[in-house]
Amino acid sequence: MTDIPQTGSAAPDFTLPRDGGGDVSLSDFSGKTVVLYFYPKDDTSGCTKQAIAFSEHLSAFEAAGAVILGVSKDSVKKHDKFRDKHDLKVALLSDEQSDVCERYGVWKEKSMYGKTYMGIERSTFLIDGSGVLREEWRKVKVPGHAEAVLEAVQAL
Repeated sequence: MTDIPQTGSAAPDFTLPRDGGGDVSLSDFSGKTVVLYFYPKDDTSGCTKQAIAFSEHLSAFEAAGAVILGVSKDSVKKHDKFRDKHDLKVALLSDEQSDVCERYGVWKEKSMYGKTYMGIERSTFLIDGSGVLREEWRKVKVPGHAEAVLEAVQAL
Protein backbone atom coordinates (compact mmCIF):
# COMPACT_ATOMS: atom_id res chain seq x y z
CA MET A 1 0.00 0.00 0.00
CA THR A 2 1.44 3.34 -1.02
CA ASP A 3 1.27 6.46 1.07
CA ILE A 4 -1.90 8.44 0.49
CA PRO A 5 -1.04 11.94 -0.72
CA GLN A 6 -1.49 14.74 1.78
CA THR A 7 -2.42 18.33 1.06
CA GLY A 8 0.78 20.13 0.09
CA SER A 9 2.45 17.01 -1.35
CA ALA A 10 2.84 15.95 -4.97
CA ALA A 11 -0.24 14.30 -6.43
CA PRO A 12 0.53 10.78 -7.73
CA ASP A 13 0.77 10.75 -11.53
CA PHE A 14 -1.26 8.19 -13.44
CA THR A 15 -2.33 7.20 -16.94
CA LEU A 16 -5.84 5.84 -17.51
CA PRO A 17 -8.06 5.14 -20.53
CA ARG A 18 -10.84 7.66 -21.07
CA ASP A 19 -14.29 7.90 -22.59
CA GLY A 20 -14.15 8.31 -26.34
CA GLY A 21 -10.81 6.48 -26.54
CA GLY A 22 -7.20 7.28 -25.79
CA ASP A 23 -5.37 7.69 -22.52
CA VAL A 24 -5.07 10.59 -20.11
CA SER A 25 -2.17 11.21 -17.74
CA LEU A 26 -2.15 13.69 -14.90
CA SER A 27 1.17 14.98 -16.26
CA ASP A 28 -0.62 15.93 -19.52
CA PHE A 29 -2.01 18.92 -17.61
CA SER A 30 1.22 20.38 -16.28
CA GLY A 31 0.65 24.11 -15.73
CA LYS A 32 -3.12 23.66 -15.39
CA THR A 33 -5.29 23.20 -12.34
CA VAL A 34 -6.85 19.74 -12.22
CA VAL A 35 -10.07 18.79 -10.45
CA LEU A 36 -9.79 15.03 -10.00
CA TYR A 37 -12.97 13.48 -8.70
CA PHE A 38 -13.62 9.85 -7.85
CA TYR A 39 -17.17 8.51 -7.92
CA PRO A 40 -18.65 5.05 -7.22
CA LYS A 41 -20.56 4.11 -10.38
CA ASP A 42 -21.80 5.41 -13.73
CA ASP A 43 -25.50 6.13 -14.09
CA THR A 44 -26.43 5.96 -10.41
CA SER A 45 -28.38 8.83 -8.89
CA GLY A 46 -25.65 10.68 -6.96
CA CYS A 47 -22.95 10.04 -9.55
CA THR A 48 -25.18 11.29 -12.35
CA LYS A 49 -26.06 14.48 -10.43
CA GLN A 50 -22.39 15.08 -9.69
CA ALA A 51 -21.25 14.59 -13.29
CA ILE A 52 -24.06 16.85 -14.56
CA ALA A 53 -23.14 19.55 -12.01
CA PHE A 54 -19.48 19.51 -13.06
CA SER A 55 -20.55 19.55 -16.73
CA GLU A 56 -22.87 22.52 -16.16
CA HIS A 57 -20.02 24.49 -14.55
CA LEU A 58 -17.33 23.38 -17.02
CA SER A 59 -17.02 26.74 -18.78
CA ALA A 60 -16.45 28.48 -15.43
CA PHE A 61 -13.81 25.89 -14.48
CA GLU A 62 -12.13 26.35 -17.88
CA ALA A 63 -12.22 30.14 -17.48
CA ALA A 64 -10.35 29.64 -14.19
CA GLY A 65 -7.75 27.49 -15.99
CA ALA A 66 -8.95 24.13 -14.68
CA VAL A 67 -9.74 20.75 -16.22
CA ILE A 68 -12.08 18.20 -14.66
CA LEU A 69 -11.37 14.47 -14.63
CA GLY A 70 -13.89 11.97 -13.25
CA VAL A 71 -12.65 8.50 -12.24
CA SER A 72 -14.55 5.30 -11.47
CA LYS A 73 -13.97 1.57 -11.95
CA ASP A 74 -16.48 1.45 -14.80
CA SER A 75 -15.22 0.45 -18.24
CA VAL A 76 -14.63 2.96 -21.04
CA LYS A 77 -17.66 1.46 -22.83
CA LYS A 78 -19.88 2.20 -19.78
CA HIS A 79 -18.38 5.70 -19.56
CA ASP A 80 -19.29 6.32 -23.21
CA LYS A 81 -22.91 5.30 -22.58
CA PHE A 82 -23.07 7.39 -19.38
CA ARG A 83 -21.61 10.44 -21.17
CA ASP A 84 -23.96 10.14 -24.14
CA LYS A 85 -27.09 9.47 -22.06
CA HIS A 86 -26.60 12.58 -19.90
CA ASP A 87 -24.70 14.82 -22.37
CA LEU A 88 -21.72 15.00 -20.00
CA LYS A 89 -18.85 17.36 -20.85
CA VAL A 90 -16.19 16.18 -18.39
CA ALA A 91 -13.56 13.52 -19.14
CA LEU A 92 -14.40 10.15 -17.58
CA LEU A 93 -11.45 7.89 -16.80
CA SER A 94 -11.61 4.13 -16.26
CA ASP A 95 -9.68 2.67 -13.30
CA GLU A 96 -10.94 -0.91 -13.61
CA GLN A 97 -8.03 -2.31 -11.54
CA SER A 98 -8.58 0.39 -8.85
CA ASP A 99 -4.85 1.20 -8.87
CA VAL A 100 -5.35 4.97 -8.96
CA CYS A 101 -8.23 4.73 -6.47
CA GLU A 102 -5.90 2.96 -4.06
CA ARG A 103 -3.08 5.47 -4.62
CA TYR A 104 -5.43 8.33 -3.73
CA GLY A 105 -6.88 6.46 -0.76
CA VAL A 106 -10.48 6.37 -2.01
CA TRP A 107 -10.84 2.56 -2.32
CA LYS A 108 -12.51 1.88 1.03
CA GLU A 109 -14.55 -0.64 2.92
CA LYS A 110 -18.16 0.52 2.80
CA SER A 111 -21.37 -0.89 4.17
CA MET A 112 -24.96 -0.90 3.02
CA TYR A 113 -27.88 -2.75 4.56
CA GLY A 114 -25.51 -4.47 7.01
CA LYS A 115 -23.21 -5.86 4.31
CA THR A 116 -19.64 -4.66 3.93
CA TYR A 117 -17.92 -4.38 0.57
CA MET A 118 -15.08 -2.51 -1.10
CA GLY A 119 -15.98 0.56 -3.12
CA ILE A 120 -15.00 4.08 -4.09
CA GLU A 121 -15.55 6.76 -1.46
CA ARG A 122 -16.81 9.83 -3.35
CA SER A 123 -13.84 12.20 -3.15
CA THR A 124 -12.42 15.21 -5.00
CA PHE A 125 -8.84 16.45 -5.19
CA LEU A 126 -7.69 19.89 -6.32
CA ILE A 127 -4.24 19.76 -7.92
CA ASP A 128 -2.42 22.94 -8.89
CA GLY A 129 -0.42 23.56 -12.08
CA SER A 130 2.76 22.34 -10.37
CA GLY A 131 1.17 18.97 -9.55
CA VAL A 132 0.73 19.74 -5.85
CA LEU A 133 -2.39 18.57 -4.03
CA ARG A 134 -3.93 21.80 -2.74
CA GLU A 135 -7.27 20.67 -1.33
CA GLU A 136 -9.27 17.49 -0.88
CA TRP A 137 -12.88 16.66 -0.16
CA ARG A 138 -13.72 13.18 1.14
CA LYS A 139 -17.12 11.57 1.72
CA VAL A 140 -18.53 14.17 -0.65
CA LYS A 141 -22.20 15.09 -0.54
CA VAL A 142 -23.24 16.02 -4.08
CA PRO A 143 -25.53 19.06 -3.55
CA GLY A 144 -23.41 22.23 -3.80
CA HIS A 145 -20.14 20.32 -4.23
CA ALA A 146 -19.30 21.45 -7.78
CA GLU A 147 -19.87 25.06 -6.71
CA ALA A 148 -17.62 24.65 -3.64
CA VAL A 149 -14.85 23.15 -5.79
CA LEU A 150 -15.24 25.98 -8.33
CA GLU A 151 -14.80 28.55 -5.54
CA ALA A 152 -11.61 26.78 -4.43
CA VAL A 153 -10.30 26.73 -8.02
CA GLN A 154 -11.02 30.43 -8.43
CA ALA A 155 -9.24 31.16 -5.14
CA LEU A 156 -5.96 29.51 -6.27
